[in-house]
Amino acid sequence: MRIAVIGAILENPTQTQKQFNGIISAYKGIVRGRMGIPFDKEDIGVVSVTIAAEIDEINALTGKLGSIPGVTVKTAVSREIGHVE
Repeated sequence: MRIAVIGAILENPTQTQKQFNGIISAYKGIVRGRMGIPFDKEDIGVVSVTIAAEIDEINALTGKLGSIPGVTVKTAVSREIGHVE
């Protein structure tokens, strides 16, 4: 089990956020927290998602989010830890 933070920048969020949110919802079992900050003037949204999962699930989620046109993602992952409640 690992803890990870996925940072995402959504360019033109009115076009990308529905697909982004759908993917996050599909992984709701591993999502522990989410924070979104709109930059309306710049037409950009910044989202951080904290998850607790195995590395394969982290990579799958990151890959799906990163495949959305106009979305850039980076992930920071902890070292392997024991079970997380």
